[in-house]
Amino acid sequence: MTEFSRLFSLALRAGAVGLTMGLAAPAFAPDEAAAQERPPSFADLAEQLSPAVVNISTRQSVGAAGPQPPNIPEGAPFEDLFRDFFERNQRGPRSVSSLGSGFVIDPSGVIVTNNHVIENADEIVANFSDGSSLPATLLGTDPKTDIAVLKVEPTSPLISVDLGDSDAIRVGDWVLAIGNPFGLGGSVSAGIVSARNRDINAGPYDDFIQTDAAINRGNSGGPLFNLEGQVIGVNTAIISPSGGSIGIGFSVPSNLVNNIVAQLREYGQTRRGWLGVRIQTVTPEIAEGLDLDPARGALIADVTRGGPAAEAGMEPGDVIVTFDGQDVDEMRDLPRIVADTAVGADVPVGVWRKGSLQTLRVEVGLLEENEVATLPDGANGAPSAELGMTLEALTAETRANLGLDEDVEGVVVSAVESDSPAAEKGVRPGDVIVEVAQTPVSQPREVVAKIDEARKARRSTVLLLLQTAGELRFVALSLEN
Repeated sequence: MTEFSRLFSLALRAGAVGLTMGLAAPAFAPDEAAAQERPPSFADLAEQLSPAVVNISTRQSVGAAGPQPPNIPEGAPFEDLFRDFFERNQRGPRSVSSLGSGFVIDPSGVIVTNNHVIENADEIVANFSDGSSLPATLLGTDPKTDIAVLKVEPTSPLISVDLGDSDAIRVGDWVLAIGNPFGLGGSVSAGIVSARNRDINAGPYDDFIQTDAAINRGNSGGPLFNLEGQVIGVNTAIISPSGGSIGIGFSVPSNLVNNIVAQLREYGQTRRGWLGVRIQTVTPEIAEGLDLDPARGALIADVTRGGPAAEAGMEPGDVIVTFDGQDVDEMRDLPRIVADTAVGADVPVGVWRKGSLQTLRVEVGLLEENEVATLPDGANGAPSAELGMTLEALTAETRANLGLDEDVEGVVVSAVESDSPAAEKGVRPGDVIVEVAQTPVSQPREVVAKIDEARKARRSTVLLLLQTAGELRFVALSLEN
């Protein structure tokens, strides 16, 4: 035995003895009670659930197709030849079909699918696993979450599945996807929950469950099951350069779907809560300017006149940190929370205002489709060299040049130096500084004074409220050289 082999053997024995005598312990001991075991087979679960999953086929008529004739002047050479060619190559209305998935949530024939599966369809048919088919009518759709609800009229009760609690699902839990990939009919794939609360910029209420269970074209609208056989998501989107599964699929969580389905069944449309504010992200720089630690919540950039927030006394510069008892950790949390709140409900709202937490009460309004739910995140001439801006008083001539209303007050930014703190934050000539450090300003010297005051207080940033093209937004400009 070599010296290395002898030492390695002794080390193995020592480790075994140490574990036996309780002298060492594993670095990680999983919670056996909480661990979710992988079943030896998904066959029983798939057999139980598959009859409730349907294939959705649609048909849509589209207009005439073919090359469009150019504008041929009368009497031009070969006029008859050109006209004859284009008329012969015109085709009449065509019928286009598509395939997707769905699932039955009520034995009476209520089916959930994706809006994009049935959008603009002239004919919708639900095809069941036993080979039968039923025509479906549309009860309602919600494009913002890509959910649609259909109704079929069966001669006997259908096999259905229940919507589960998507909040209870954890990253790493096993899930099962059943659907109609590539039009092949009922297919089953298994995987785990890869992530939660994904925002893929699909809509204002993104809160997707990410899974590595194979989801392909045709799976859209199909269910994502937990191991109890409950639907915890509606498969909606994939990320793939080829169009096939690469292990990154997204499902709308069932807790969001449940509320939408209930409203579509009752009203034929969604009835979302509305607050009447435009909001933006609270960056670390903005949080420092507001004395808010840590950075959190949704910063109110503007309040809709006569809206619920205005009636409740909310103001630009307030940061909403809680809504109806729920924490608002990020800006994108607020639209979802408000939307899920019952219209007409009177709820408490925690706002951070000028260094202290206040509680206001607001009566939630009804969001109309054309109302904006969120603001996505982007002597004259007194200069402020540190911030790279040239400032001017707001005169009647300036108002006319910028098209500003009479009620707009502030200081005009007439020039911005390139590579300056102001330029880096998107400040542009023509912007109007309405507030500095949450204090209204009307003269360039007031802007300079507030900036100097922030510098003397050893702040690293100063918070400005700007009006750009009729919209308000906050920016935090660096005071550091």
